[in-house]
Amino acid sequence: MIQLKHLEIGYHTNSKRNSVFKNINLNFEAVDLVGLIGNNGVGKSTLLKTITGNIAPLHGEIILNNKKLHQFSTQDLAQHISIVITEKIGGFNLTVWDVVATGRTPYINMFAKLSSDDETIINTSLEQLNISNLKHKLIDELSDGQRQKVMIAKSLAQQTPIIILDEPTAFLDYSSRHQLFLILKKICDEQHKLIIVSSHDLDLMKHYVSKTIELTEEGEVSLKVN
Repeated sequence: MIQLKHLEIGYHTNSKRNSVFKNINLNFEAVDLVGLIGNNGVGKSTLLKTITGNIAPLHGEIILNNKKLHQFSTQDLAQHISIVITEKIGGFNLTVWDVVATGRTPYINMFAKLSSDDETIINTSLEQLNISNLKHKLIDELSDGQRQKVMIAKSLAQQTPIIILDEPTAFLDYSSRHQLFLILKKICDEQHKLIIVSSHDLDLMKHYVSKTIELTEEGEVSLKVN
């Protein structure tokens, strides 16, 4: 599904090239629940942002379904990869329904109304996360765990084969973290999606993920199949 070939990741600051990791060669398929681990600041977010096309690689290629990532338009890429970030969203009097509905944006133009098919997809996404009872609540009224489920429901409504989650358990208690990984595993198994999740919950990662990528301070990238 997705290949990283001789990939070098990093960024530019003041015309200076800052390399973070070099020569990354990894392959991922549908139904993989992949864990990404490493110390804070080591480069996990940089890798995820590169995979999602938000940062251009310094070298090498990312191949998605036999097509180079940079050949996808922004809208096309949004139909293949969705991302769930750690930052809390809020304000604007958004309801849970409103937030999940934004997952349909890549498929409609800015003036179009949601179709009945779109509404069915949104309702199904809410049901899969067991949060249909929250759909009329304001996002600001939710707990951290509930918000995280809403953002995952949004990515399900986006109907992408690949879901990226950057530290989704950062604000959750142990019970909520455990439940989140259960949900992710179920989504992978039942919907044949590729999910890549970064987390510091090593025990939960060890129990649930099928593959683990570790980034080290020494610039090494290792892949372990669990």
